[in-house]
Amino acid sequence: MYQIKGNEKIFVYTGPDGSGRKTIAKMVATAFDMETVLSYTTRSPRHYEKNGEDYHFVNEETFKHMQTQQEFLESVEIDGIHYGIREQDIVEAFQNHDFVYLTLNPEGTEKLKRMYGDGVVRIFIYSDRDTVIQRQQERQDNEEVIQRHMAHYDEILSYKNSCEHVFENFDSPQVSFQVSELIESFLDRNLTVTDY
Repeated sequence: MYQIKGNEKIFVYTGPDGSGRKTIAKMVATAFDMETVLSYTTRSPRHYEKNGEDYHFVNEETFKHMQTQQEFLESVEIDGIHYGIREQDIVEAFQNHDFVYLTLNPEGTEKLKRMYGDGVVRIFIYSDRDTVIQRQQERQDNEEVIQRHMAHYDEILSYKNSCEHVFENFDSPQVSFQVSELIESFLDRNLTVTDY
């Protein structure tokens, strides 16, 4: 397993689907020289997702082969869909960056935390149930997908008490600013983090 060195940190954005985790993660990453590590998944891309940008979309056979080859640092199955993080991707991300970030479900987040301890900083992003449903409808997720996500909403929300940092996402630019301040605190810049 990769050993996290010195100032290296893995920031993991987690929370309910539709809470804006990826949007905030991308906004924050532009302010810092942060590399993302994408998950591999066996699910089909949604109409607004791109392979190699949102996930690495692979078929079941490829995923199982990668598992057999022990390429995954962690993998989970949710509702019959497989997700996994390749260890090599984390190793490569750390070659040029001290900070890497991932967007994961709580299961994947928890596995990484157990592996890397203080090297992993969990950032829980959430919105209330109605907002999450509205955002999923706005991005034109179909009803079946929305219902599948919402079936896990309460269970995912309960994970926020386990995370180091929790942000309710009313306003993505505001929350990305707060998360940026948090990340600043991990840099040797002696900036103070303000509470809102």
